[in-house]
Amino acid sequence: MKKYIIILSLIFTAMSALAQKTNIFNPVRTAVTSQTIAPDARAAGMGDVGAATDPDVNSQYWNPAKYPFTISRAGIALNYTPWLRQLVNDMDLATVAGYYRIGDYSAVSASMRYFNMGEVMMSSSESGSGDMTINPYEMSVDVAYSLMLSEKFSIAAGVRWIYSDLTYDYSEDTSPGSAFAADLAAYYQNYINIGQRECQLGLGLDISNIGSKINFGSDKNSEFIPTNMRLGASLMIPLDEFNKFTVAADANKLLVPTHPVQRDNESSTDYEARLQKDYYDVSSISGIFKSFSDAPGGFKEEMQEVNWSLGGEYTYNDKFSLRAGYHNESENKGNRKYFTVGAGFKMNAFTLDAGYVIATAKSNPLDQTLRFTLAFDLDGIKDLFKKK
Repeated sequence: MKKYIIILSLIFTAMSALAQKTNIFNPVRTAVTSQTIAPDARAAGMGDVGAATDPDVNSQYWNPAKYPFTISRAGIALNYTPWLRQLVNDMDLATVAGYYRIGDYSAVSASMRYFNMGEVMMSSSESGSGDMTINPYEMSVDVAYSLMLSEKFSIAAGVRWIYSDLTYDYSEDTSPGSAFAADLAAYYQNYINIGQRECQLGLGLDISNIGSKINFGSDKNSEFIPTNMRLGASLMIPLDEFNKFTVAADANKLLVPTHPVQRDNESSTDYEARLQKDYYDVSSISGIFKSFSDAPGGFKEEMQEVNWSLGGEYTYNDKFSLRAGYHNESENKGNRKYFTVGAGFKMNAFTLDAGYVIATAKSNPLDQTLRFTLAFDLDGIKDLFKKK
């Protein structure tokens, strides 16, 4: 009997060790990670949701298929985010987005984003005689076309050019990298009756950054860009003539292969060969399909690669809004867990929004991140000039 107890104890210990081994920190790795930063204050105030929320000027990032459902004919938005201010004081993300509806059933849209990484001091010698200051940055420009296929459903396609300059030394082997990518999106909007209220239901799908890999010149191997799939749903509930409340949820998954980890008793040479074959030699398109089944921890780890967000928005008289939300990422994939709050004020010609991050994880550099958005309604601006 004692023998069996010892055997069972050993098995339990081995299983516990195996479970601990699978729960390792293994985030999905990509280049140009600035492409995953939410640009606008409205979505940021709702926990980073936006695939199916009510259309606005910044839908280019979240789901460009929403543009044909906008009320205004055209709009433009300026967004600014001071980034990682818990660590540095000179990093920021600035974006501009706009759209124009063509007739009643289609729209063209575009955006440009610039991610400034601040000044970095570099030295080529221990004496510091070759000190220099570099200013690494990333930027992108994209355009999209959206088309309403019915009164309830629309689709969109976009193209994007991505540029990243991270040159940090005196070697001629390093150079800026660039990539081209495409976006595909769909949006469904309908009205449903819940009790005596006619509510607006939204469903959205956005697959972004389907494109080439990026190379910075120092290595023959190219890196994956952050191809991402976003699914979302929203429900707008009118409380009365002046008050309405919206609840929304998004789920995100990077469609990029998981970086292989070195196995027990695997030599460095064998690991490097497997890494080259199973990761670096994989094309970006093959990587999309591979990303659903390649996590070392199996299905459990695949589910950990799905980030989810919940958000709510209260609006009074289409003039004033209060927002709150929560974003969750697995501890093993980055541990970005935070609450968000935000507010917005809308006039006929412009809208001003602000969002704020309250991190739940200890020492999270995203804590206290602020976002600001100033959007202009071109129809509202025309009306102002007509009144004069």
